[in-house]
Amino acid sequence: MHLIDELFTEHPHFGSRTMQSVLKNKGHHVNRKRLQRLYHLMGLEAIYPKKNLSKPTPGHKIYPYLLRGITASYPDHIWSTDITYIRMQHGFVYLMAIIDWFSRYVLDWALSTTLESDFCVETLRRAVDKGHCEIFNTDQGSQFTATKFTNVLLSADIKISMDGKGRALDNVFVERLWRSVKYEKIYLYEFNTVSEVEQAIGEYFEFYNHERPHQGIEKRYPADLYYANSRSKNQ
Repeated sequence: MHLIDELFTEHPHFGSRTMQSVLKNKGHHVNRKRLQRLYHLMGLEAIYPKKNLSKPTPGHKIYPYLLRGITASYPDHIWSTDITYIRMQHGFVYLMAIIDWFSRYVLDWALSTTLESDFCVETLRRAVDKGHCEIFNTDQGSQFTATKFTNVLLSADIKISMDGKGRALDNVFVERLWRSVKYEKIYLYEFNTVSEVEQAIGEYFEFYNHERPHQGIEKRYPADLYYANSRSKNQ
């Protein structure tokens, strides 16, 4: 799973077939069904157009994609979120983060030992308590189609946008964030406990927001760009 995580972070377009071939070439003979189960366990979804791109919670409403032809023009215009696998020396946890598209600022984040939606809902509530965006974009994963999650957005009068088939690349800002946090922090150390991971990620996001120049925003710091024109009241 650790090797899959490293390969997928470097090549998020690797589906199970390609991953199986790459692992075989590295001396790891993995049955494709097992590999698909590991993808599911790790919350991985390859970035390329395909049928059944994501699996919403049965019976939950799917919202339309609102970002076609739209570019984030100012802080709090568009927020988005996703979940990624974070390895430990023994075991793993899941990381969820909310990012502002315009500034790349990480608004809030949380760790969980399961993929249940509760930790996503609580993280969203904290972010909405501190600020307010116009559009919130997610994929159609069960955590984000859950009524508890969408109700937080609806109650705050935030428009909900959900990626449709072939739209996974619209979450590229979060994918780049995952790559940064893993290569610049997680892969450099061995973590034994969830609290160690939590401390490391907290330190990294503080650095990422306030001290790491971001090439995509002309070498500025995300926090500086976000708060320069942000409509949020609390820093």
